[in-house]
Amino acid sequence: MAYVYVIKNPSYNDVCLCAWTSVLYPGTPVVYETRFGLDLGIVVGSAPVPDRKYVPGNAEVMGACLHFGSENDVLMPEEGSEEDHQCSYCPGCQIVKEPELMRVDGDVSFLDHLATPEEMARYEANTAKEDDALRICREKVLKHRLNMKLVTSHFLLGEPKVIFFFTAEERVDFRDLVKDLVSVFRMRIELRQIGVRDESRLIGGLSVCGRDYCCHCITSQLDPVTIKMAKEQNLSLNSMKISGPCGRLLCCLAYEYEYYVEEKSLCPPEGTRLRIGHDLWKVTEVNILSHKLTILGSEGRTAFIPVEEVSFNDESGFWEIDEDYIEEYLT
Repeated sequence: MAYVYVIKNPSYNDVCLCAWTSVLYPGTPVVYETRFGLDLGIVVGSAPVPDRKYVPGNAEVMGACLHFGSENDVLMPEEGSEEDHQCSYCPGCQIVKEPELMRVDGDVSFLDHLATPEEMARYEANTAKEDDALRICREKVLKHRLNMKLVTSHFLLGEPKVIFFFTAEERVDFRDLVKDLVSVFRMRIELRQIGVRDESRLIGGLSVCGRDYCCHCITSQLDPVTIKMAKEQNLSLNSMKISGPCGRLLCCLAYEYEYYVEEKSLCPPEGTRLRIGHDLWKVTEVNILSHKLTILGSEGRTAFIPVEEVSFNDESGFWEIDEDYIEEYLT
């Protein structure tokens, strides 16, 4: 049994789960094992534990806070009343929860130790040297005429080692470059090639929505995003509108994709014929957000029907509209 925390590396923005035997609070510097070796990380908070399991088709959104505006716009409880402030139970507000003991298994590893003042001083000194190291490496890249773009550099805390992250359109032979860098820094050199999405994750910035890149501030797991996700959500297929600054499809296209797939499975697909009286109407649009179907009849007539009034008849094998709704609609 141990406490599990979310640890973020401030240098190359990796996020992982690590366990520790005592209570730690956000902002605590720790030393943990990364894929590059021992390095410094910051405790973001205790590991999130879902209160209940997700049920497919559940439309109860528990995301962003619903209380927009300034603090003056928030309704405060009357004096003398025992009613809590509304944000104390708002599902969207981020409430810091106390860590809880849990059984540690799977890929969760233990922290190596808490960072000491000497290690923090060494980390600050290493951070101050990274800009100069990047400048020197860029000069060496130009010298060797390599087709590569340096993104950032990082001095590892646990051992004398410097890592250079770079992007390139093809494989780069940097053996002579490494020998040159070793003669300058007198320590281990590692050059790691990354993709353009990883470049955005490392550097950060503002996306088209005006907020920080999702890959930089929310998650370090770059899941594949396909054009099918945009089609399923009836979004514009203009690449300029659904692509991020990295040139790849927006990460947020994957956030609601599964929800749209679940909801659309309960609705007749576009092109389905529905009978109303003696006429056949064609489904031209399925609006998941408004839960309405747009249907097109003869002579160009258009109507809107709630999704709840349409169901699939297993016996006939057709989508049908509720008879009571049809009677009300025709009258």
